[in-house]
Amino acid sequence: MSALLGDFETARGGRTLPHKPYVVESRATTDVLPHERPAFWANAVVSLQATMGLSLPHPRAFHASYSRIGTDSYQLVAWKSAEARYARDSRHVRADPDEDYRLVFPIAGWLAVRQHDDVTYLRPGFGGVFSYQKPLDIWHRDDTQMMVLTIPRKEIENRINLEACQGATLDVSKGLGRVAQDLAAGVLRERSVLSRDQFEAASERLVELVCLLLVGDDRPNVSAALSEVETMARRYIRQHVDDPQLTGSTVAQALGWSLRQVQLALRNAGTSPRELIMEERLKAARERLRNPAYRNLTIGELAAQLGFSTAGNFSTAFRRRFGVRPRDLRQ
Repeated sequence: MSALLGDFETARGGRTLPHKPYVVESRATTDVLPHERPAFWANAVVSLQATMGLSLPHPRAFHASYSRIGTDSYQLVAWKSAEARYARDSRHVRADPDEDYRLVFPIAGWLAVRQHDDVTYLRPGFGGVFSYQKPLDIWHRDDTQMMVLTIPRKEIENRINLEACQGATLDVSKGLGRVAQDLAAGVLRERSVLSRDQFEAASERLVELVCLLLVGDDRPNVSAALSEVETMARRYIRQHVDDPQLTGSTVAQALGWSLRQVQLALRNAGTSPRELIMEERLKAARERLRNPAYRNLTIGELAAQLGFSTAGNFSTAFRRRFGVRPRDLRQ
């Protein structure tokens, strides 16, 4: 192997996603002249992921391409690349903090990630979840293909224990893991016809599937009974989110379990009845604010419909959760 090329780096300012509400694009190194390709890919890495160094063993022969679909909440990227190595050191982390998680699905080849002195090897059939909050090194061989979903920290934090995420390896060769990978691939295939809301809805379902997989890895000793309680409680809360009297006690009573059972099952998943009810109400509110069928309702009426005592309490909770005001979604 030839000597590694010196790092190519660009400033965070190259990232376009936060400034564009909805992005669908495809690019390749063939779009530029051969001598410009290393710098092109270095800029793409910063724009698509985070600030980090790029090293290429064969810069003159380097080739790569990507397709992405993204909003200010989620981004899904499919990329194919010749051999490369990426390094995000402590200097990059300080200059470009990034709390989001990355869900990685290998399609061809393999990817190695080293973080905290641990090395994780991913190949087709095994996905991984990583964070850029701390330094890491990534490397792969020629013609490696991956899909990478960027997931806001809050979307996982509000569902499960975050300690279950970092460096977790997922079996995506069968079962729920395969369903999750197929969903990601389907979104990329249909990216040209998906609306912003459709893409975000699909991304949220994908995150839910991944969290179920992570929770399964995180609590191997939890009984099947508690797992069933959790699943049924989540489903019941989602289906009865309009009930202003919805509480942990009413959920337990409706399902024929004790409040203690419901609390224990949800605690093992990193949440509580109160937190889960609030999360589902806020998600339902966001969907309705975007839905023309609910345009006849004022924000106060919509808040009351979902069990919030006042429009002010609803707006505060909504902004804390999603970073925007309810009325912003109707503009």
